[in-house]
Amino acid sequence: MATMKQVAEKARVSTTTVSHVINNTRVVSEDARERVLSVIQELRYIPSAVARSLKNDRTHTLGMMIPNNSNPYFAEVIQGIEDASFKLGYNIILCNSDDNPKKQAAYIRVLMEKRIDGLILVSSGSDEELSQLLADEGIPKVLVDREVSGVSADFIEADHVQGGYDATSYLISLGHRRIACVAGPDTLLPSGGRVTGYLRALKEAGLEFRDKYLVHSDFTSQGGFNAFQELLALPERPTAIFVSNDLMAIGGICAANAAGVRIPQQLSVVGYDDIALASFSTPPLTTIAQPKHAIGELTAKTLVDRIQHPDAPLRREMLQSRLVIRQSTAAPGHRD
Repeated sequence: MATMKQVAEKARVSTTTVSHVINNTRVVSEDARERVLSVIQELRYIPSAVARSLKNDRTHTLGMMIPNNSNPYFAEVIQGIEDASFKLGYNIILCNSDDNPKKQAAYIRVLMEKRIDGLILVSSGSDEELSQLLADEGIPKVLVDREVSGVSADFIEADHVQGGYDATSYLISLGHRRIACVAGPDTLLPSGGRVTGYLRALKEAGLEFRDKYLVHSDFTSQGGFNAFQELLALPERPTAIFVSNDLMAIGGICAANAAGVRIPQQLSVVGYDDIALASFSTPPLTTIAQPKHAIGELTAKTLVDRIQHPDAPLRREMLQSRLVIRQSTAAPGHRD
């Protein structure tokens, strides 16, 4: 790889002049500028981003930590983050913690070593080590969907309580009275919010909450499959199930099909997220659509604002979701 020194020697100028041409930091004669640019093209010289970052104390690189890169929801949020970051002149380094707090902490240290300008974190779980690490580093940061105990940062989320309420209320409006819920881990804020919305809708409709109708799982398709098996084995099985994400809902539909339970004729299913696969499941999935791209865009813009204005008041933004009705829901006892 060509060096700045080689460019300078071939262009018959100093390395300082090459630097000024590249960074446009000082007036250079037109003749010298043309020689430098010609040699840069000839040698295919690529300026060192590391060297520039050491000089400017900025890398224009953002770190992002997500808990599960196999979940399509995060892929769609990341797309929004990348689109906005690119427009703002920033690159993204993406890390996946596999829902492992130890791996999460290790990757955050790696990102710090890469001299990122800011961090986007969707936490895989809050613990003392993570709280201390983020507090010690003092790096600009934005938390998405999941707060971290003891850490003050900008926070972006969707209204999970309203989403759970809307999903359950829709099933009630169809005439369902035995409505179960497959929730995510009870330690995570999004899952807890969706369950709160589910319980609120039942209470407002005067419907009894049944302990056995609430099953916690892990946001994976296999987790949804297992949860549906448990619910469908009950003596009085539900006629409808609200599922806290689309992956679990799609896994659950597979379990229902395997048990010979027809959807929506014998069981209505509502998911959450509206991932791209939701409209291609069999049948297409009724779901709560999160504004995934908008969440990503707002997150990136908020972090860049924090980098540029470190003393500004902390922001807390909540975006709204919406119900998308497809063919996985119908009134109880529906016939084709």
